[in-house]
Amino acid sequence: MAASPQISPEELEELREAFAKIDVDNNGFISKDELTELFKAANLALPGYRIREIVQELTKTSSQLTFEEFTQIVHGLKSSEVAKTFRKAINKKEGICSVAGTSEQSGTQHSYSEEENVAFVNWINKALEKDPDCQHVLPMDPNSNDLFTAVGDGIVLCKMINLSVPDTIDERTINKKKLTPFTIQENLNLALNSASAIGCHVVNIGAEDLKEGRQHLVLGLLWQVIKIGLFADIELSKNEALIALLRDGESLEDLMKLSPEELLLRWANYHLEEAGCGKINNFSSEIKDSKAYYNLLNQVAPKGDEEGIPPIAIDMSGIREKEDLKRAECMLDQADRLGCRQFVMPADVVRGNPKLNLAFVANLFNKYPALKKPENQDIDWSSIEGETREERTFRNWMNSLGVNPRVNHLTRKNARRSSSLVSSIRDIDDALVIFQLYEKIKVPVDWDKVNKPPYSKLGSNMKKLENCNYAVELGKKEAKFSLVGIAGQDLHAGNRTLTLALLWQLMRRYTLNILEDLGDGQKVTDDTIVGWVNDTLTEAGKPTISSFKDGSISTSMPVLDLIDAIQSGSIRYDLLKTEDLTEEEKLNNAKYAISMARKIGARVYALPEDLVEVKPKMVMTVFACLMARGMKRI
Repeated sequence: MAASPQISPEELEELREAFAKIDVDNNGFISKDELTELFKAANLALPGYRIREIVQELTKTSSQLTFEEFTQIVHGLKSSEVAKTFRKAINKKEGICSVAGTSEQSGTQHSYSEEENVAFVNWINKALEKDPDCQHVLPMDPNSNDLFTAVGDGIVLCKMINLSVPDTIDERTINKKKLTPFTIQENLNLALNSASAIGCHVVNIGAEDLKEGRQHLVLGLLWQVIKIGLFADIELSKNEALIALLRDGESLEDLMKLSPEELLLRWANYHLEEAGCGKINNFSSEIKDSKAYYNLLNQVAPKGDEEGIPPIAIDMSGIREKEDLKRAECMLDQADRLGCRQFVMPADVVRGNPKLNLAFVANLFNKYPALKKPENQDIDWSSIEGETREERTFRNWMNSLGVNPRVNHLTRKNARRSSSLVSSIRDIDDALVIFQLYEKIKVPVDWDKVNKPPYSKLGSNMKKLENCNYAVELGKKEAKFSLVGIAGQDLHAGNRTLTLALLWQLMRRYTLNILEDLGDGQKVTDDTIVGWVNDTLTEAGKPTISSFKDGSISTSMPVLDLIDAIQSGSIRYDLLKTEDLTEEEKLNNAKYAISMARKIGARVYALPEDLVEVKPKMVMTVFACLMARGMKRI
């Protein structure tokens, strides 16, 4: 008997994302009444009568469905005669390669996408082609397993992280020559902890996985890193010309609350409309014929109207090709003239690979946005402000924990309480992410009290406000946070100061919980951490600190000394300036200190500037993370 089709990890991840969209309270269950919506969210074509049959079967045992039960249903349907349409939908992806081993959790066989392997290898080859530290592995052959071997020493991963978020890793901390198993482990620790610090979800990915080149994990991590880099400038505070995408009747706030994916789609449709073409709703099924791409390329290609930029004419004749594959090849030839052929092959366009097509469009936007900042419009330019360092740290911390949905924005500048419940422009205005963070710090959430999307237009603000009120109530009564003067409306409106006050207490509790777990539940305070730091420094014969406000921290020397005390001989003091430091020298020391902390295994989210400016809150997290590392003594 032939084996029934397996669900690949890529498919499993898509099913998990669909389940999470319906399971908004994150309790691991959906009701049988939500099954139809679940299949829709997963883009799976299944006849209505078959869903009703499944619901009837479920009702016999339970009114709820777990994710594992859902995957069992999907697995059964993949080999079922009554679900040919469904099977065709879920097996539509091509280029999926099986690899050895199965998931202990799901029992499904691991696999990886050949298309992603090819796309990422080509991107890395181009990005790092002139980097002298990567010549031992570049260029990689995209039609081989070169990539999975190349990431094994950590150097390529560190370089790609710095490409996406410059200066995340101090180059001085990367081990580059005469590598040993120990120095390779350090590089991989540095890469993983740095990836987490820029907002990658790296749970269940370890240094050993990367060393062994486990394909699905390598590709998953690389996609997160690459995506963060591609999306870095798709943000109104970094590109005011995006205001050109405002539609009639919209406010600036409406535009600012769009995610990078939504902004990219809005941008593509803006140019398609300018070309007199129909709009698209996604970068998968609606771009398969390449015609939208042809018109988009023609619109954004330089026309020679800007000084110093020569025109590039797009040959549109290929749009008349009868075969989709050939038309896609002709289109990509034109994209190549703009230097924007990256990420997709003709087959990826025709199959509508959503991930790679999104990357293709993001790269095109970054090189040729073709937008002009509107003039003489009634726009409050002062309201456009980039996120603060503190906000970035909190956002990356939350995303690294895998909150759903991913947080792109946190707060709203100068938001004040108002009697009118205006819609917030930020991603936590319904508190759903806050509730997930409460559960991360072991504060139970009664999800029956939580309003879940989709919210009706008429009552959405009221429902979200109710959630925010409950979030504040939990903070005061269950978490015992100090939330004096903070109300649910402040979270809903995105009040910067008050929202960050709650987020700080969540991050602080999360950090202290880790220490308490390592210390068998013993309560940890700031004094506990300072005491441990000073004991460790004294034992190593190094100067101590008075508090997290100690002025010597601005030189980063206490942090560096502590790292060296935890892992003797790890700090190269010859690379540092230790006396009479300028501000630039202090920053150089801080960059080295933060990267070294991550290199020895501490998951630090703080930024170098936090040490230079001696920000007590962030300084505390650095020492706490080093304490956790020291207590493990790995």
